[in-house]
Amino acid sequence: MTDKLLAGIDIGSSKIATIVGVKSAESDDISVIGFHSAPSKGVKKGLIVDIDEITMAVEESVEKTERMAGQKINQVLISVGGPHISSLNSHGVVAISNPQSEIVEADVNRVVEAARAISISNTRQVIEVIPREYVVDGQAGIKNPIGMTGIRLEVDTHIITASHTNLKNLDRCLSELGLTNSGFIFAALASAEAVLTDTEKELGVVLVDIGGGKTDICLYVDGALSYSSSITVGAKHITNDIAVGLRVSLQSAEKIKLYLNQYLQNKKDSSKRDTELNLTHLQLPENVSTVTLKSLTDGIIAPRLEEIYKLIEDEIEKSGFANAVPSGLVITGGGALTVGLIETGRRAMGMPIRIGSPSGVTGLIDELLTPQYATTVGLLLYGQKNIITEAGWKNFNRILRDINLGNSVSKIKEFFKQFIP
Repeated sequence: MTDKLLAGIDIGSSKIATIVGVKSAESDDISVIGFHSAPSKGVKKGLIVDIDEITMAVEESVEKTERMAGQKINQVLISVGGPHISSLNSHGVVAISNPQSEIVEADVNRVVEAARAISISNTRQVIEVIPREYVVDGQAGIKNPIGMTGIRLEVDTHIITASHTNLKNLDRCLSELGLTNSGFIFAALASAEAVLTDTEKELGVVLVDIGGGKTDICLYVDGALSYSSSITVGAKHITNDIAVGLRVSLQSAEKIKLYLNQYLQNKKDSSKRDTELNLTHLQLPENVSTVTLKSLTDGIIAPRLEEIYKLIEDEIEKSGFANAVPSGLVITGGGALTVGLIETGRRAMGMPIRIGSPSGVTGLIDELLTPQYATTVGLLLYGQKNIITEAGWKNFNRILRDINLGNSVSKIKEFFKQFIP
């Protein structure tokens, strides 16, 4: 088996990160051979607002990643997120077609398609259909029914949909650059692949990916994704609050926020909130020389964090699984590095909270294993799990999602006839 190349582009509100990895024949791990991150352009709250700017930004990121990897990128996985994401749970039922009543892969595909046959607006597009559990002749809780015996097969699925317009714009951006789209992945779902443990998923956990302009949420119950959503508040709102509170520019506010993170990381005793921070070395154009630690953390940052946690709590309540997530919150994304995040969260939510950093990849990972690149790393891990097989690139589940199964047998016959001489 030859090495397989995987590539992904994380298109966010604050950064565009391109990553290339190799799945070798000898190892199960993916080795990162190329990576580049640059400030995002043309994207606001996960939505494309300027297609020319985003195309140029993606082109630059891809070119620099190709140069680093020494490989040409042809097909990529794309992360999507923001308020245009919505989800629902659907149920499908089919009869087993095999005369011996043995369940085969075709039956599983049929029942997933039956669950996918839902009525949605023509402005929406299904990007993910994830089986939560299968039921064989009334026996629930089955994760993989293939090979089992039964007459009736049911499935509960989680379906994620996104704005058709936004996805079309992303497709157009890729086609202009000569890239093939291997699939759209919800950003929080990719992050979950990189930072969550199997134990957390089984017990029940909420993955919160705090980006620049939005916060994406995935909720797992009994090992299966059960709820997905996105809220329109992110880490940039904290920067805006600092800019307004200290009457400085956004650039200066970002410098102050980053310096505050470094200051508290290096300071062993961060309990003394009346300490004055010396900002003269930042050379801010507004000539702000000092600021009190307490006024910055408790007066400006904490209220915004409390608002974010209140919105997250509302989403958990809306999901109907508020009592099924004993593992609490795992927070990742660039916003996970915000000062006071865990303390404020434990006080506001009353549940366990930890910061999630990506893992599961090898190679050029010195810069990658931080929360802000969880989605980027997750794209490779998701691709390894769902697309690459022994035969190479494929994703029949994704292909099936886009096929109308009316007259399916005749369509399949016509498909194979074109290969017969």
